Amino acid sequence: MSRISVFGLGYVGTVCSACLAKEGHLVIAVDVNTEKVDIVRGGRSPIIEKDLDRLIADGVESGALTATADSLEAVLKSDLSFICVGSPSNGNGSLDTSYLERVSRDIGTALRGKDRYHVVVIRSTVLPGTVGKTVIPILEQASHKKAGVDFGVAMNPEFMRESDSVYDFYNPPKTVIGALHASDADRIAELFEGVSAPLIKTSIEIAEMVKYVDNAFHALKVVFANEIGNVCDALGIDAHIVMSIFCMDTKLNISPYYLKPGFAFGGSCLPKDVRALTYEAKRLDVDTPVLNAILPSNQHQIAIGLQRITMLQRKKIGILGLSFKAGTDDIRESPLVELTESLIGKGYDVRIYDRSISLARLCGGNKEYVERKIPHIARLMVSRIEEIVDHAEIVVIGNKAPEFDDVADLLKPGQEVVDLVGLAAERNAEEVYVGLSA
Repeated sequence: MSRISVFGLGYVGTVCSACLAKEGHLVIAVDVNTEKVDIVRGGRSPIIEKDLDRLIADGVESGALTATADSLEAVLKSDLSFICVGSPSNGNGSLDTSYLERVSRDIGTALRGKDRYHVVVIRSTVLPGTVGKTVIPILEQASHKKAGVDFGVAMNPEFMRESDSVYDFYNPPKTVIGALHASDADRIAELFEGVSAPLIKTSIEIAEMVKYVDNAFHALKVVFANEIGNVCDALGIDAHIVMSIFCMDTKLNISPYYLKPGFAFGGSCLPKDVRALTYEAKRLDVDTPVLNAILPSNQHQIAIGLQRITMLQRKKIGILGLSFKAGTDDIRESPLVELTESLIGKGYDVRIYDRSISLARLCGGNKEYVERKIPHIARLMVSRIEEIVDHAEIVVIGNKAPEFDDVADLLKPGQEVVDLVGLAAERNAEEVYVGLSA
């Protein structure tokens, strides 16, 4: 059993207070709004949420759940404080952290007169760096104590949907805890022992970012489905059937596949099919802003890759991989071809190695593509990785061919690697690697 104070009786804080009390912990719910405090003291929920009234009533009746407007009392009578206050938007779209700052100051002031170690857990949705640059300095200034020494700080984002939040508290997709110290993370993890979900212990910054990635992707899925629906509607096709069939594919569509940061996509399918679909939408006078942004965004990633190379200010470049992905000789619309063309145009001395591409065997679409788009490619190709290493000041990893995995072992002093696909950066000396998403 833990003694917990929960700051904020909004949607997140009320649900957390009630559920933690149900699990046998002693919970003090805290809010500056005395009306909300009185409602909870009366055994009722200040928000509309399925099953919450019953949980609060049970918690108050058993004595596991109490409520107060006195933050000093709440901190002194608890060992962990969860901050669950709102983080709304300012008029310009930036994050309003004023509630978070006020509560952090109140908790810090209370910690000044407390001898026992206390852990402050942020559940509010905040951008990466907020805990480190805003919360911790306020806590330290107000308490006259040191974070990580005299008190703990952690980030524990919630993954609850309104109207299903009690269910989601016990059945989240994951439990993520970012903490200054492993012992603090362990202490928080104990509170969720009855929760059926993967447990991830990580850094505070990653824990802050995860919730934004989730919500941005949820928003993207809604807009994507709506745009597809609008195109289907203009074509007289049942969009619900289309998307139902789409969702049946859990190997590629509803899966981790394609969701790893790296270089741009290419090949004979994705670019032309996105192009055709957006053209058809335009012909039908259907506005598809998200679909229209796919190819420009992909083009921007190529530009970022080029920037990573040029900023190193070296002239001899070796590119490992020319096809758009490992294990194929398809170079049609490969982003690596475009990257190579840009480097050549800027005067760089380029060599290329790709075991899957044999110029003598190229035929059909690939042969036509080479002859029409990059007829000079033959003089750039070499037959061994070692020739790339002997030539290059910068080695560019362009696809995930397994033979590129240990390329750093071949490097000479002063050579650098630009890893466009995240293949081997984590396995080798960090100082020789430049990545797109490292």
